[in-house]
Amino acid sequence: MIIDKVLGNLHDLPENDLAAYTGLHREKVVLPSAQLVKRIQRATTDHGNEIGIRLASGSGDLRDGDILHVADTNMIVVSVLPTDVLVIAPRTIHEMGVTAHSLGNRHLQAQFFDADSEYGAAVMVCAYDHTVEDYLTHAGVPYTRQERVLPVPFRHAEHSH
Repeated sequence: MIIDKVLGNLHDLPENDLAAYTGLHREKVVLPSAQLVKRIQRATTDHGNEIGIRLASGSGDLRDGDILHVADTNMIVVSVLPTDVLVIAPRTIHEMGVTAHSLGNRHLQAQFFDADSEYGAAVMVCAYDHTVEDYLTHAGVPYTRQERVLPVPFRHAEHSH
């Protein structure tokens, strides 16, 4: 089976639309976050069924909860594996600036969340790296190491020096 579009996302559906999928069995395509940025890929569901994903250019990244296929009694949904991340919570704007600058020099991929997010504080989230953890420990910057399903995958930012 070739999937060429995402039909919707379970996390975005209004409650009354979600009810239409209630009786369906959910077959999962379990993907690590890094695979979400690939438009063309082969995947195997948790039932051992192979599928091809061939999304149109510009269609956006896959996300946790994306509905790939719906049949009579079954649906195929993307399930994203948690990513090992460092959740960095600087105490001051100065500490944030110094930390972001130091980590930015490493061309580290990061995401930023405000206090209204699921983190409950303004934080910077980056993929786990032992050298970053060592820097944070030595600099005294508060952080925690967590396993998280991120709303969007880390993506390399193009640049030149």
